[in-house]
Amino acid sequence: MNEQSPTTTRSSFVTVLAWMFIVGGGLATFVSILQNVMLAFFFPIDQMQTMQEAENMPAVVLFMVNHMQLFFAAFLILSLTVFVSSIGLLKRKNWARVVFIGLFVLGILWNVAGIFIQSAMFSAMPTPPSGASQEFEAHMESMANVILAFSLAMAVGVSVLFGWLIRRLLSPAIRREFSGGL
Repeated sequence: MNEQSPTTTRSSFVTVLAWMFIVGGGLATFVSILQNVMLAFFFPIDQMQTMQEAENMPAVVLFMVNHMQLFFAAFLILSLTVFVSSIGLLKRKNWARVVFIGLFVLGILWNVAGIFIQSAMFSAMPTPPSGASQEFEAHMESMANVILAFSLAMAVGVSVLFGWLIRRLLSPAIRREFSGGL
């Protein structure tokens, strides 16, 4: 099925989803381009790498600092992929629907990994000074637990939303809207 049949109706779900991600992906691409330009021309990467040697940073932070340019470039590629795929989704191209499903799966995996990364970062944080009161330590522990609980709730919420979007994009009614060609 290369062309959409004249009797196929266009759902508002796909149209709204596409426009939301066209706007979001376009803005994210613009910001990401600016971030990559700033990183390339104004950010002292060599100083960051010498600074990280002087401080005792967690392994996750060291990895991110040592590969900062890679992270910003990957975000640019991801933003551009979302933007281009959103336009394809609006035009009811099947490849764009498949890419969106893949991006939502990636988003679910990222949320799950983010919880473990955040937990590892908190466990690598330095302990309060030896002269700190019990009350201070209790407040710090409570704050860390609240942050982790909120992050977990957000990760579960976003993952459930992405799962629902995947299910909708895989539904027979939505699949009928899409053409197979580029």
